[in-house]
Amino acid sequence: MSAKKMADQQASHEHTHVENTSGTAQRARLLERLQIGPIDTFTAIRELNIVRPGARINELRDMGHRIMTERLTLTDDQGRTHRGMALYYLSTNPPTEVTA
Repeated sequence: MSAKKMADQQASHEHTHVENTSGTAQRARLLERLQIGPIDTFTAIRELNIVRPGARINELRDMGHRIMTERLTLTDDQGRTHRGMALYYLSTNPPTEVTA
C-alpha cells in the first residue's frame, strides 16, 4: 500500500471532525463524501467546512483519485445565482440526476 493511501486511512472521517481544518482532514472528509455521491462547491463549504473545495479536489486528483467535474448554475443561501459552479463526483460514482 502506498504511503499516501496509508496517510488517508490514518486521517479517516472517524478522526476528522468538521472542526479539524487541516488539509489532511479536509481531504478525508471530501473523499468520504464523494464515495457516497456527487457534491457541489456550496455543499462542501457548508457541510464539510472546506473553504476551498477546488484546492482539495486538485490534491485528491494528484493523489490518484479520478474525480470528475460538471459545471452548474446554482443558487446560494442568499438567493443569488452563480454560474459555472462545480459539481464533483468520482468517475465510478457519476451523478444520476443533477438538481440545482
